[in-house]
Amino acid sequence: MNAFNFPPPPPCPEAEALRLEVRDFLATELANRKPVERAESWTGMDAEFSRKLGSRGWIGMTWPKQYGGHERSSLERYVVLEELLAAGAPVALHWIADRQSGPLILRVGTDEQKRILPRIAAGEVFFCIGMSEPDVGSDLASARTRATKVQGGYLVNGTKVWTSFAHKSHYMILFCRTGPAEDRHGGVSQFLVDLHNTPGLTIRPILALTGEHHFNEVVFQDALLPEGALLGKEGDGWTQVTSELAFERSGPERFLSSFRLLVELARALGPDPSDAGAVAIGRLTAHIMTLRRLSRSVAGMLQAGQNPALQAALVKDLGALVEQEIPETARNLVDAEPDESSTQAFSAVLAHTMMHAPSFSLRGGTREILRGIIARGLGLR
Repeated sequence: MNAFNFPPPPPCPEAEALRLEVRDFLATELANRKPVERAESWTGMDAEFSRKLGSRGWIGMTWPKQYGGHERSSLERYVVLEELLAAGAPVALHWIADRQSGPLILRVGTDEQKRILPRIAAGEVFFCIGMSEPDVGSDLASARTRATKVQGGYLVNGTKVWTSFAHKSHYMILFCRTGPAEDRHGGVSQFLVDLHNTPGLTIRPILALTGEHHFNEVVFQDALLPEGALLGKEGDGWTQVTSELAFERSGPERFLSSFRLLVELARALGPDPSDAGAVAIGRLTAHIMTLRRLSRSVAGMLQAGQNPALQAALVKDLGALVEQEIPETARNLVDAEPDESSTQAFSAVLAHTMMHAPSFSLRGGTREILRGIIARGLGLR
């Protein structure tokens, strides 16, 4: 049986010095942000805030300077991410481009495609990911959206769903079929899609249970993409997209989505909590610290040029369990009615987190898919 290896991340004194700088910045920028707004975590949208982060050099931190990056370490980037999330900063608009789309373009993009990177690093250009499709579930290899080679480019037909922030994004990384359906992994490719200048493309809102507009349905009807839209090589889409998943699944966003509720729970319990309250806070804190250790280990492996996709799947699966446990624990410990409009911070944050918690084990790969990946990594299937 194989074993997962989570080596200690290398020491990085620069990261801890940077942490203090980030905290000072956030103390000023978020001073008037309400607890329930901070509970949005990485789904909060604020274009001006993203531009401010870009001007600080906190987007595209690890990228080469020639592409707008700052050539800093993955662990320095990690510190910025966890401080932003712990404080409840609105980072949604630039998040996907910084986390995975930019690194993908940097790795396989053409010189022309890489011209977008400095604008991402400046917090001026936002991306979404076109992966999920209707009636396909979590089986990404069963994607049916098709790009057909025609004179002058590719003609795309199909539908993507649950596309986060497509209505606010400038570009999409589209995952679709370019080869025969029988070639599940070798017949797919990725494309860089200009969402503002592609005729035949329609973006429709999918409202959450809360009425919020984060998700979208994106429909391609004879949408013509230029030849230069192909990202990497035709047929390499599966290899490319799976390499992205280590970035998508391992970060602190995978266990800090409920963190604001944990903060408000500790405040509601006060300095002298009951025995049950003290045990619960201690247990949840221990879980988060353990996940942080695992997640930082993945950051260290990414910095070393490795592809820790299996380790990232474990972080994501365990992180979702903890994120979903926090609201249930909070409900049992504090006698307060969840109400997002309440002036009481605990009640408002509890309501917000409860409404969003079911999605935590879906986004970025369902629990069943992740556990299948983990089982294969352990040699169990």
